[in-house]
Amino acid sequence: MNRPVSALLLTLTTFAAAAHADQANIAVAANFTGVMQTLEQKFEARGQHQLEVSYGSTGKLYTQISNGAPFDVFLAADNERPAKAEQDGLAVKGSQFTYAQGQLALWSLQPFSSDDLATALQADYAHLAIGNPKTAPYGLAAQQTLQHLHLWDSLQPRLVQGDNISQTYQFIATGNAEMGFVALSQVKDGKQAGHFIAIPGSDYQPILQDAVLLSHGASNQAAKDFIDYLKSDEAKAIIREAGYELN
Repeated sequence: MNRPVSALLLTLTTFAAAAHADQANIAVAANFTGVMQTLEQKFEARGQHQLEVSYGSTGKLYTQISNGAPFDVFLAADNERPAKAEQDGLAVKGSQFTYAQGQLALWSLQPFSSDDLATALQADYAHLAIGNPKTAPYGLAAQQTLQHLHLWDSLQPRLVQGDNISQTYQFIATGNAEMGFVALSQVKDGKQAGHFIAIPGSDYQPILQDAVLLSHGASNQAAKDFIDYLKSDEAKAIIREAGYELN
């Protein structure tokens, strides 16, 4: 009787160790939260690996990685930090690739005074939310858009900055800002109340969102398999449907 129990305990212990080894820690830019949750469910449904996902601004996530945070894969909202990760020896050489191209939108709970972007931005309101241009690529794109429209200086008194695009979204959703710049993917599906204006891509530099296999995950099969999944037709269809562009 004792022998089968011991064998069972050994099997369970081995399984638990394997399950732990088959987990990957993924650092993901905040704008990609909703899509990543869908991708995570689809990937884990295959029954081979589990993901532990952390969200934040690209800049702050990179700082954590630089300081030794045990992430295996980095999904940034730009292409600069993944490239820097490779250059600084924090990522596997040659593993960087573009998994999505982001699009910017102006969003408000109330109807805009005009469908014209410049006119809407100059209406009578108190606060305009943007992500921090220094840490959030969508915040930088918002700054570039306002500069393109020659409104950056005049709208300074109205600006409120979120640490990342999710916080920026919350400023608007809670009424702390009447309007603001968010990722198109956050409002495109129509589940959110309000109105949005899609910003022409010519108003800001392309938001190339790149991923990279970090050195910590170089021998992690779950991390490698997730990157392969991210490149699959199934994942690309999910990403495209959410409002991102793909080559």
